[in-house]
Amino acid sequence: MPERFEMVMPLRWSDQDINGHINNARIVTLMEEARVQWLNRTAAADGLDSFRCPKVVASLNVEYKAPVSYEDELELVLDISRVGNGSFTVRHTGIQLGATAFVGTTVVVPLDNESNRPRKLTAAEAAYLARYAEKASVAG
Repeated sequence: MPERFEMVMPLRWSDQDINGHINNARIVTLMEEARVQWLNRTAAADGLDSFRCPKVVASLNVEYKAPVSYEDELELVLDISRVGNGSFTVRHTGIQLGATAFVGTTVVVPLDNESNRPRKLTAAEAAYLARYAEKASVAG
C-alpha cells in the first residue's frame, strides 16, 4: 500500500463564496498549500531537500463532488498517480464529513535552479515519489 500525505487544511472566512461554500478557486489554492507543505517541508524533513527547487504546474484538473463548507474540517490527502522522467502527477483528495468533496490532479515539473528550465527527476526524487505511488504508475 503506498504512503499518503495527509493534513487538515485551515479554512478562512474569506474562502467562502456567496452561497456559503468554499469558492472553487480557493480549493485550488488549498491544494497548492498542501502540495507545498508536502514537497517543500515534509520531503525536506525526510532528507529530500531538492524538492525546494522551483517547480511549475504544467496541468491542473479538479472534479468537484460536493460543496465544501466553512464550518466543517477539511482533510487533504495527497499521493502520486504518475512518476515520469521530468514530471510527476499529484492527486489531491479533499475529504469533509467522511465523504470525498473533490479530487484534483496536478502535473508538476521541477526546474533547474540556475537555468530555470525543466529538468529530469533525480533518482532520489523518483524513489521518494514512488513511495506514494501505485507501482504501475512509475515510469522506468
